[in-house]
Amino acid sequence: MVAPEPVAPLPVPWLLSAADESGLRAQARRLAAETAKRPDLTPTDIGYSLAVSRGALAHRALVPSGDRGRALEAVRALAAGRTAPGVVRGVADPGIRTAFLFTGQGAQRPRMGAGLRAVFPVFAEAFDEVCPYLDDGLPHPLSAVLSAGPGSPQAALADRTDFAQAGLFAFEVALFRLLESWGVRADRLVGHSVGELAAAHVAGVLDLPDAAALVTARGRLMQALPGGGAMVALEATEEEVLSALAEFGAQVSIASVNGPCSVVISGRENAVLSLAARFEADGRRAARLRVSHAFHSPLVEPMLDEFLGVARELTFRPPSIPIVSTVTGRPAEPAEFCSPEYWTRHARLPVRFAEAVHRLAEDGISAYLELGPGPVLTAAATDCLTDADTSGTVLAAATRGGEPEPETLLSAVSRLHVAGAAVDWAAVYARSGARRVDLPTYAFQRQRYWLDAPGPTTGAQALLGPAFPVPGTERTVLNGLLSLAAHPWLADHVVAGSVIVPATVFVEMAVRAGDEVGCGVVDDLVMLSPLALPGAAGVRVQVVVGERDDSGRRPVDIYSGRRSRARTSRGPGTSPAFWVEVLSPRTSRPRGRPRAPSRWISPARTPPSPTRGWRTGPPSRAWALCGGTATTCSRRSGCPRRRPRKPTASGCTRRCSTPRCTRRCLPRPATRARSGCRSHGAE
Repeated sequence: MVAPEPVAPLPVPWLLSAADESGLRAQARRLAAETAKRPDLTPTDIGYSLAVSRGALAHRALVPSGDRGRALEAVRALAAGRTAPGVVRGVADPGIRTAFLFTGQGAQRPRMGAGLRAVFPVFAEAFDEVCPYLDDGLPHPLSAVLSAGPGSPQAALADRTDFAQAGLFAFEVALFRLLESWGVRADRLVGHSVGELAAAHVAGVLDLPDAAALVTARGRLMQALPGGGAMVALEATEEEVLSALAEFGAQVSIASVNGPCSVVISGRENAVLSLAARFEADGRRAARLRVSHAFHSPLVEPMLDEFLGVARELTFRPPSIPIVSTVTGRPAEPAEFCSPEYWTRHARLPVRFAEAVHRLAEDGISAYLELGPGPVLTAAATDCLTDADTSGTVLAAATRGGEPEPETLLSAVSRLHVAGAAVDWAAVYARSGARRVDLPTYAFQRQRYWLDAPGPTTGAQALLGPAFPVPGTERTVLNGLLSLAAHPWLADHVVAGSVIVPATVFVEMAVRAGDEVGCGVVDDLVMLSPLALPGAAGVRVQVVVGERDDSGRRPVDIYSGRRSRARTSRGPGTSPAFWVEVLSPRTSRPRGRPRAPSRWISPARTPPSPTRGWRTGPPSRAWALCGGTATTCSRRSGCPRRRPRKPTASGCTRRCSTPRCTRRCLPRPATRARSGCRSHGAE
């Protein structure tokens, strides 16, 4: 089976998208550079590849179709953040709701739909399907009238009521079928005058034969009405027009309310023109419509009975798509649309288009696509919507007189796509002959999202580096550097004018070393000599965990880089620095009965000092939060140990009985997971 040849070149827009605005500009820069260096790429192939081979991200833009040079300049403007003719940018709304507006009589033009039939086979097939049903009620084939050249006698028939209404119906139904094949769906439908019959058909209220019968009967009966009528669009409010109609009686009536200051009057020609002249004298605009009869006025009443008889012979069904009635200005009930009497009133009563648009806005509609030969209802809907309603709202016309129909349609659909509407672009390009070509990949924005590493902290991870096992032994070594530059909080712990490393720092080092070798409890820690920090230089420390003894405990030695190692205070001829007696691997109660001190040292207060010149700041006091690990003596030499007192709930202070000797439990920081006085076994 041979694929059909492309019917006509497709004037496709270029679609770009990215995760953010900067990414969108970067995408445009890449596309501009690639297009400039590859003259073999056609605009259709580029548009097709952009549409079907790229994900549709939130930030979107369309570059209008045209020759390659104009498109390239528009892409460069997009990349630079400048505005360019036809370029549309927006942020897609995945929950966007769309309404289709079906145009009424007065918007028709010669050869409407001819451009779409030449390019889109789906439109041509749908149009050709509708026309035979309409031809049964027309004196000439509709397709011949709509295909006639401008200025010919047949082309002039397009403005006659019976051909105008039938032609609008065929055009709008075929256009709906084309959009439907592209995956563009409507959440609401609104039709102006005969446009509501097209909306009723595509929503399933009437099948095609019945809908065509009702449309042709309506046009034929209205065309047979006596002449002498006229319709004029006025720049006035409905209240102003109603007050002016009082003196004309039944000769003039309101035919439609299209906006807050847009009303159409209809009736006897002399009366209508006289009323229009009054408004013009007041500086208001007035425009006579191109119609042969005074529709939606008392002048159409002679045809209503016969029209009702035709409607009663048809089969009506509830709409599958909600339709907002322009007779009432609200969503039509299924029973209402299924009533032949409704369609009779529809031909006589005013078209309340403005109220219908207001209802659409209340229902959350934010995208309006006009299905008609020109932007008639789009302009009216813009006037109906307030500033709040139009924020982020898209109003687009499928075609415009004097412009290529395929180009305007694709531009309108692309605008819906930019706003967030779903479009099956593969279906759009079906049978177009477009080829998929290689284009630049996504311009990823390389940004760092991780937080920067925090500065030095008071935890053990900031005090010591990683643990290294000593080969051939069970010993483990950890190294660290204590300095005021790396640990500025140490400057808050001053004794006699010198910065002294708090004993809790060594407790934390011991705990860290124990964690590395699986020992969870510090049995005892005795600080025999304080470690002072110089003003600028740091002090290197080394923590060495010894081998496990028979009881499972390990000794810990802490070295200072400025002193020689001291193995034990009992060794003769040594210069002790720090000495940790035993670090137990057990998590159960250590040796001795569990006891706890009787007084709690508040972190908000400076602990009592046994010597003068002791100054601490908030960071140092934070180290004194309860949850301690071992005991220490504030004197420079050791003192006899005493059994701890009974534990208390308030805290833990362990004292020595030696006169003038304060021996306290040095708690671990509150930020650590383990709490309680481990020296006393209180968990």
